[in-house]
Amino acid sequence: MSQTTQKIFQPLEEALAHHKPLGEERQGEAYMAAGAADARKLAYIETYGCQMNFSDTEIIASMLTDKGFSFTPNETEADLVLINTCSIRENAEQRVWHRLDHLKHIKKKRPGMMVGVVGCMAERLKTKLLDEEKLVDMVIGPDAYRSLPALIDEVESGQRAVNVLLSREETYAEIAPVRLNTNGVSAFISIMRGCNNMCSFCVVPFTRGRERSRDPESIVHEARELVSNGYREVTLLGQNVDSYRVEGTGFARLLERVAQVHPDLRVRFSTSNPRDMTDEVIHIIAAYPNICNFIHLPVQSGNTEILHKMNRGHHREWYLERIARIREIVPDIGLSTDIITGFCGETEAQHQDTLSLMEAVRYDSAFMFYYSERPGTPAAKKLPDDVPLEVKKRRLQEIVDLQNRHSLESNLKDVGCTFRVLIEGNSKRSESDWCGRNDQNKMLVFPKGSRTDLQPGSYVHVRVTQVTGATLIGEIV
Repeated sequence: MSQTTQKIFQPLEEALAHHKPLGEERQGEAYMAAGAADARKLAYIETYGCQMNFSDTEIIASMLTDKGFSFTPNETEADLVLINTCSIRENAEQRVWHRLDHLKHIKKKRPGMMVGVVGCMAERLKTKLLDEEKLVDMVIGPDAYRSLPALIDEVESGQRAVNVLLSREETYAEIAPVRLNTNGVSAFISIMRGCNNMCSFCVVPFTRGRERSRDPESIVHEARELVSNGYREVTLLGQNVDSYRVEGTGFARLLERVAQVHPDLRVRFSTSNPRDMTDEVIHIIAAYPNICNFIHLPVQSGNTEILHKMNRGHHREWYLERIARIREIVPDIGLSTDIITGFCGETEAQHQDTLSLMEAVRYDSAFMFYYSERPGTPAAKKLPDDVPLEVKKRRLQEIVDLQNRHSLESNLKDVGCTFRVLIEGNSKRSESDWCGRNDQNKMLVFPKGSRTDLQPGSYVHVRVTQVTGATLIGEIV
């Protein structure tokens, strides 16, 4: 699953308005739940990593709310600090270690403060976190969030607490997330947990366990609840959404059912695996105007031999056939991908295969990394990490430069075009401008002008007048 970067604050009373019972590497910067301080205990949550981690933070916030916690944006005044962690890349873990070292100094001044690590690093590094470094009071794995209240009680009684057991059943289906998204427009819905793919470079199957899918009724109900609370966009989340299945309901049918919740509810999904994406899913995208014409389809490498080493389950030609089929059925599709360069044994010719695949596909955007060995993965056990770091960095720069050119060229084609845009909020640079994304997941910035009827959650048509490599700039028409 792709990594995200967010820093979001929201008053607790606003978040709780959406807290109703349901019937159902880009290395991340801090993601914190913020709330008005009151007599209740204060918690601070910081999240790193992928969209799934941000979704998990909303589950954790729900558990803390039920435990009687309020929230603060300031870790120095918190009674409980939780770091929701990512193990997908070495840099993500290093950022967490630095934060924990910083918190250690705060804890010396406030010895009653509890510090916990949750998520993927918790499962993988529990012994080091608790016993060797002694930086934290509790460690909670991705499938153990229900035990959080009991673990807090253990710590308050003077013990260290840990639960990192993986589950074959846990989906948190009936837990109502406390939505921490400030704009009140877009929300995540986790449809499944875990992963069965066993890509040789990836720790996810070891930190999040095997795949299990949520009951479709609980997902549809959550989407209806979000619409009733004013949300206008949902992203269905899974490590591999295309492998979703519950009693005969596959991902295509689930996607259709969520799209049928409300015509003004925009539906996105992430992430897809090339070998599992079916024509049926692509046809459902084409059939429903409110399912966004955008697919994130990680390729990782453009060379078949490297893909085999990665255990990706597809080869170069298969991937290019899927891209061709997608564009045949949905001609105006937006495409993004993940690319890893410098994988074990990668030659210069194999690197050139990745560049040539990028030229063939011409993605609108991409998440690009050089390979970093993750302990415990099949690659770490069986394949030497033998590409020199300076070569990895040079190859990555070539990939980044090429993608920047493709992104700019893609955006330039949109000049003069008009798009239906869902307003997400003020532009980061000016409160005089709105920002929002189009169907192809491109960000548009445009002046508010004299339209006083518009607000976050409104749809508006915007004509593109100029572009940058990352943003379309336009005007309301």
